[in-house]
Amino acid sequence: MPKLKTHRGAAKRFKRTKSGKFLRSKAFKQHILNSKSTKRKRRLRGTVVVAAVDTPKLRRMLPYK
Repeated sequence: MPKLKTHRGAAKRFKRTKSGKFLRSKAFKQHILNSKSTKRKRRLRGTVVVAAVDTPKLRRMLPYK
């Protein structure tokens, strides 16, 4: 069987944990930040585990990660 290609866009956005789950960063933290409250921006920090329904899709996109 041939080697599978990694989806480069997904590779830049997601990270796999040792247990096989995927981490993603939170949305809405890139620009237009003065209209957002400090509390809201603080909650948008860090990473979150990707929803279970999206994990099989990510496994196909990132076969070697």
